[in-house]
Amino acid sequence: MSSSQKRFTISELSREFDISTRTIRFYEERGFIKPLRSGQKRIYTPADRARIRLILRGKRIGLSLAESVEIIDMYHPGESDSAQLDSLLSRIGKRRAALEQQRKDLDDMLAALDEVEGLCREAREKHRDQQPHKSLSA
Repeated sequence: MSSSQKRFTISELSREFDISTRTIRFYEERGFIKPLRSGQKRIYTPADRARIRLILRGKRIGLSLAESVEIIDMYHPGESDSAQLDSLLSRIGKRRAALEQQRKDLDDMLAALDEVEGLCREAREKHRDQQPHKSLSA
């Protein structure tokens, strides 16, 4: 059997991608993948497998499911993929900018925490120094 004829079960894909079979069925219900059927059994093609891999990659970089599928659906074999690439590059740029802003916000919060913590420690030490010392001989 050649690799183009390879078929996959839902369990095989679930294990390979470390996702639940429920997730794969959800993708099917939404029309993102279209497995073949043999009675009640789902039979997944290499194209289904590739779509799942691309959806999960989109998720890893912070794209929504809808965004991932929209970009995947822009691909048409034999045609230019420049629109797909431009869309992906635009979304990557927006995602990167949002993450950079989050990193700046976190750095600012950590600096503010450091400042408040330092002030609290100074105040605590000052308070300790102002307390009368009790004699051990009393």
